[in-house]
Amino acid sequence: MVNSSTAKVGVLNSSKETWDSKAEARVLRRCDFNVVPILYTLYMLSYLDRINIGNARIEGLAKDLGMSGDDYNIAVQIFFVPYILLEVPSNIALRHVTPSTWLSMIMFFWVKYHGLVASFQGLLACRSLLGLFESGLAPGALYLFTMYYKRYEMQRRYTLYSTSGIITGAFGGVGGLPVPIRREGPGLNGFVVPSIRSSEDGRSRRLRRVAMLIGRRTQNLDDNERALLLHRLENDDGYAKMDHLDRATLRRILGDWKLWVGALIYLGSCTSNYSISYYLPTVLNEFGYKASDAQVQAIPIYAAALVSALIAAWMSDRLRHRFSFVILGAAINVIGLIVLLAQASLSVKVKYMALYFVRCGLWIGSPIEIVWIASNLGGHYKRTIGSAIQVASGNLSGFIAGNVFIAKQSPRYPTGYGVALVMTVVVAASANASLVGYRSENRRRCRGERDYRLQTNREKLENLGDDHPSFRYAL
Repeated sequence: MVNSSTAKVGVLNSSKETWDSKAEARVLRRCDFNVVPILYTLYMLSYLDRINIGNARIEGLAKDLGMSGDDYNIAVQIFFVPYILLEVPSNIALRHVTPSTWLSMIMFFWVKYHGLVASFQGLLACRSLLGLFESGLAPGALYLFTMYYKRYEMQRRYTLYSTSGIITGAFGGVGGLPVPIRREGPGLNGFVVPSIRSSEDGRSRRLRRVAMLIGRRTQNLDDNERALLLHRLENDDGYAKMDHLDRATLRRILGDWKLWVGALIYLGSCTSNYSISYYLPTVLNEFGYKASDAQVQAIPIYAAALVSALIAAWMSDRLRHRFSFVILGAAINVIGLIVLLAQASLSVKVKYMALYFVRCGLWIGSPIEIVWIASNLGGHYKRTIGSAIQVASGNLSGFIAGNVFIAKQSPRYPTGYGVALVMTVVVAASANASLVGYRSENRRRCRGERDYRLQTNREKLENLGDDHPSFRYAL
């Protein structure tokens, strides 16, 4: 993260310098090469840890650990309890701890306490610790993107980062297969749910080095480049600052309806996303594919989702528009879900095609939704807390997704697909509400109806965040 005091010195020292497009492009390239790949790698490993339980299930996890009934659903859901509760505190900590230190610390612990399990209780403990130590990565990464890129530069970069989840979903079942351990004798059967096949200590050391690079590489920017980075962001945000947190500021943040409608958008999207991610190997298995074949058949689905997501992100930045792409993704998802709900008389090929629609629709919309909402949060604390609330609301869907695919409804899963369909409609309705709200507020500010806020004292004026009359919401 850019150090504000250092950057201010750079602004003073280079106030007479005219920054041209070449200098700006050079700074962007440095950010692209030094920040995005590192966050990409961290999120890929985090996502693999999280979803590999789906592959473990079809390889015999339940039998080996003596699981029955809703035990698998409980194992899926328990991850989200600490994960959600600690996302906001983790992002607030970024104000006081450098990202390199914070991310390397939480990564050390999440790889340290994730390994062999020999019982259902051990699996629950492992998943709980995983949620505890991974809670800071996703909201922290989102916040870091807002601190390095302007609003219409961020989408394609954030989508590229988030597609590490697609790559992991596609190849996690092949390169990161859970490894069953079967030995003779009571109490010796167990199940490994590794993130990658390497020694835990060696992996921990490598990941700590990766996280530390975030701090070291961004130090390659000189004072003028840091000043340029801040100058660009300030011009993009207007005077939307919020660097002081008190009760009044917290009330302003939590009382913003736009934040909660945005959270509802992401909750709806993630409900479909998580449910399909966790149960995709099972669904393919019940289409008639063997366990290993089901994992291979998932690869082209994820590949199509990857291409769709990147094209949509590029076009969204190019057109400087978000809403229509959110609706496009929701519409494609709805088509796929309707087909899956009506699958009784359909062939396997048609049902398989429907999974393409679902995954492509989700990955077109989901990254754009989160960037759209985050880019409309102005000021440090508004972005810090708002981004964490946004990500946490999406992760609340884990409790829904873990319960909607009911084993006795196999292979049609009407409840699972039905809930995903309803939540996708919620996404579309909430996105329309956000568009109306953003557009209406922009018009009021253009007419000067919010200029009365400029009459307040300087301290309050510089802590309004996106409520400042100069701020315009992205549509």
